[in-house]
Amino acid sequence: MGEQKRKEQTKNDFIFGKKNYKFMLIGLACIAVGFALMSGGGSNDPNVFNPDIFSFRRIRLAPTLVLIGFGIQVYAILLNPNSKK
Repeated sequence: MGEQKRKEQTKNDFIFGKKNYKFMLIGLACIAVGFALMSGGGSNDPNVFNPDIFSFRRIRLAPTLVLIGFGIQVYAILLNPNSKK
């Protein structure tokens, strides 16, 4: 009888809710897109300089997108899934 009661009391609850996981996936997508935007711009010949590595996309846009993605991840972790409005 006691074992049955303990099994009913130990309900398997996830730490995060569905809303948390959605925000985590959005944040992960932002981070992945940011890192993809940072890639490239190199040169096959090490003696040739390619000024494309200093483009707006690689210097400003991609790191900003990565930081926004990390901010979304923090928000997703701190979001309370059990709050009712």
